[in-house]
Amino acid sequence: MVLILLIIAIVGWHVGIYGMFKKAGIEPWKALIPFYNTWLIVEKCNIKKVWFWLQLIPIAGQFITIWITIIFVMHFGKVNLIDHTLTTFVPFIYLPYLGFSENEKWGGESVFKKYKKPVSREWIDALVFAVVAATIIRTFVFEAYVIPTGSMEKTLLVNDFLFVSKMSYGPRIPTTPLSFPFVHNTMPFSQTTPSYTKLIQIPYKRLPGFTQIKRNDVVVFNFPAGDTIINEEGYFSAQPYYDILRLNYGGSREKLFAEHEILVHPYDKTDNYIKRCTGMPGDIIEVKGSYLFVNGKSAFVAPSSQTEYLVTTKANFDEDFLKNDLSIDIDNPKDQIRSIDSRPNTYVINMTAAEAEKVKKQSNVQQVTRYLDTLRGLTFPFDDTQYPWSTDNFGPIKIPKKGEVLSLNTTTIPLYRRLITVYEGNKLEEINGKYFINGKETTTYTTKYNYYWMMGDNRHRSQDSRFWGFVPETHVVGKASLIWFSWDKGLPRWKRLFSAIK
Repeated sequence: MVLILLIIAIVGWHVGIYGMFKKAGIEPWKALIPFYNTWLIVEKCNIKKVWFWLQLIPIAGQFITIWITIIFVMHFGKVNLIDHTLTTFVPFIYLPYLGFSENEKWGGESVFKKYKKPVSREWIDALVFAVVAATIIRTFVFEAYVIPTGSMEKTLLVNDFLFVSKMSYGPRIPTTPLSFPFVHNTMPFSQTTPSYTKLIQIPYKRLPGFTQIKRNDVVVFNFPAGDTIINEEGYFSAQPYYDILRLNYGGSREKLFAEHEILVHPYDKTDNYIKRCTGMPGDIIEVKGSYLFVNGKSAFVAPSSQTEYLVTTKANFDEDFLKNDLSIDIDNPKDQIRSIDSRPNTYVINMTAAEAEKVKKQSNVQQVTRYLDTLRGLTFPFDDTQYPWSTDNFGPIKIPKKGEVLSLNTTTIPLYRRLITVYEGNKLEEINGKYFINGKETTTYTTKYNYYWMMGDNRHRSQDSRFWGFVPETHVVGKASLIWFSWDKGLPRWKRLFSAIK
């Protein structure tokens, strides 16, 4: 359907330009030659030649082509807003009308120069230009992003406002280009109404960037497990569809669909997440006793990263120490500190390594050790028999890289099923112990993309690759580079303004 509409639009535009060329005194056959036709329009309408070359820029150039076409239409005496709206949205209908209707004539430069814009039109044009320019910058240069959760604390704090560089890794051509401006995946003032249409979908393509993703970069990316969501308050990415399907419905889509509203996002319209890239393509990742290892070596630990510690004391903590030294809100501690009912004077405290050292020095503290999560069955790839992992004892697992040949068997298929089907768009079937990809029996699969491993610095408060696995390069949005503003309880955090992200 999309292909048919695209063909109609392209053919209709060229047919219209053919007729308009004939009326303008240009050999009409030249209208059928891509790009040469707009060169001739630029010449005929005395538009500066630089605009012809600027239209060759991906995505942004399409807006310039529309503008060049509007100037051409104005030389036919069509200067009203409705004429330009028709030229923009239905050129395959409006341009053939101008080209072949006996009532429409070429006016030329004299008609064009007679037109004077009213003040209202000047404001509309300025607004349209601002929207287009801001959309281009947001798509290809940088985007503002606000930290919604504490998964990166204390490297990044809730209500830190960031600039995310799209140029660092190369701007991604939008897969879903038809969208309401300045919003991501939902309309303003709504959490459930999509802000886009899937009428046009463009294959993955990324323009050259300044650099490649490096291990330990802080990266913004589309949530890999967010392609399907429960489109109701309280769910979305907070309670991912796949978790609810597996844990609450035993994998029965029919039951879940009967009880909830389901929405499927294109991958570039899933929620944006921000984590640290702890694993590169080809790396081997392992978590042992809550410590992360990459290729057998201890991984980088951000100085401000947090994890849970088990603290045993002789008596209760001094409230001033908790407030001033550990930055714990005594009135609303949330999950910063909790007691263990079965063990008197024993607490689980979420804090940095430096704060743990302060706790050890307190006279009422007997012991401080790393808290370990031993709950199994909740982590990727959700096969407790073959992969009895928890968040603090996970792996080893190898991250696939582009062009790698993956062996397919009962052991590896839980790791690669989603990669093959969802991220790389293949049909995978398992019949009588054999594997068929796109109808062909095989025992291997060669990857098309590079994959990464993303983890939050706040290790016991982070929904990350331990829960949903690999992050494909297609989902990478950009590099988090600068905190330009930050606030807490209505007051600015002055020390964080314009600080670099490390």
